[in-house]
Amino acid sequence: MRGFRSTLVLFAVLIGLLGYIYFYEMKRPAPNTEPAKQKVFAVAADTIEELEVKSAAGERTVLKKSGGTWAIAEPLQTAADDTEATGIVTNLASMEIQRVVDEAPGDLAQFGLASPKIEVAFRAAGQKDRQRLQLGDKTATGGELYATLPTTKRVFLVSAFLETTFNRSTFDLREKTVLKFERDKVDALTIASAGAPLAFAKKDTQWAITGPPALRADLTAVEGLIGRLQTLQMKSIVASDVADKDLAKYGLDTPAWTATVGAGSARASLTIGKADASGMLYARDLARPSMVMTIEPALTDDLKKPANDYRPKEIFEFRSFSATRLEVTRGTATMAFEQAKGKDGTTKWQRMNPAKDVDASGMDDLLNSLAGMMLEHYVDAKTKTGLDAPVAVITARFDDGRKTERLTFGKVGADMFAARDGEPGAFKIDAARFDGAMKTLDALK
Repeated sequence: MRGFRSTLVLFAVLIGLLGYIYFYEMKRPAPNTEPAKQKVFAVAADTIEELEVKSAAGERTVLKKSGGTWAIAEPLQTAADDTEATGIVTNLASMEIQRVVDEAPGDLAQFGLASPKIEVAFRAAGQKDRQRLQLGDKTATGGELYATLPTTKRVFLVSAFLETTFNRSTFDLREKTVLKFERDKVDALTIASAGAPLAFAKKDTQWAITGPPALRADLTAVEGLIGRLQTLQMKSIVASDVADKDLAKYGLDTPAWTATVGAGSARASLTIGKADASGMLYARDLARPSMVMTIEPALTDDLKKPANDYRPKEIFEFRSFSATRLEVTRGTATMAFEQAKGKDGTTKWQRMNPAKDVDASGMDDLLNSLAGMMLEHYVDAKTKTGLDAPVAVITARFDDGRKTERLTFGKVGADMFAARDGEPGAFKIDAARFDGAMKTLDALK
């Protein structure tokens, strides 16, 4: 009896185990039995050192790689667009056969392969001959392309996006940067037009608008323009061997704009003429004087800006962390503050005459409110500014006492104006910001 019960228990355990295995396996996802897709070419992208591309328009371009850099060898010799070339070789190496359509087709015309629309060939390191891919029509759904290798004649399908990748003209494949210069060595910039030229010079890390009179320049604004010149791309090449006598039809005999970037003794100059029918502008890199190209017109928005647009927007140069002395004169009263070292070696702010420690956070608030003031715009000489009877004169010393700046503030009605000593022109500022700074000052008494 006892043996029978043991047998029943074992039998029940067995049934439970079988049930568990059955239901567990039923819930498990089916294994992926689909075979991996075959690559069209067994090649590593970084071993490809020669390309031949024939576009749908019939243009044939040969590219060669040397020292890790691509260059066009035919139909002309010039630098290639590395991004374009890398995109082609990467897709050649990763391209997969989606499905074989016909192992031995009798008529390639039905696939658009009797006269292939696009051909791409390559040679990898160590190979003597190029391997060639031919592309024909898209399938009815448009998601794939018919393709073949001339050595096999087998027709197979590849992803349709490859049509755009491989259908590249010589212009598409060439390097299209308009001006070449070493950005980190740039120390001068000149913009010439029908009016007086606007010139910038860099000393150490500071840009200035050269005079007379010399003016401080806004680092971000000047560097931004240099960056746009460096990344400017040609949209088309109109002529590659234009004579000087033919420049007039492009407006390049007397250019509307000339931008010159200086890097030490080196110069890179761009001249811009009139617009073509599409609105693009004719242009010339003077290092390649026989070539006329087109560029987008957006660049001229920066070139036509007046000098004031390239001046700093912050009315004070000092920052709260760089200031060492501050004087504010209103009427006949002057409040002066100066940094001093305490007995414990720490730096603190004191109000002078008589010397008195001031609240550190309050002083920081005052300095930040002044340093954060921005000008709204410059005003012409006819504008009444109230600067002849100033409401305040603020002098700041900063950078360990090496620099000093002095600003005068005037008010007309509800409008507030200011001017910097040593610089021409007055500018309008936010009256509420100025009033807020004066309230912070008064709280330090």
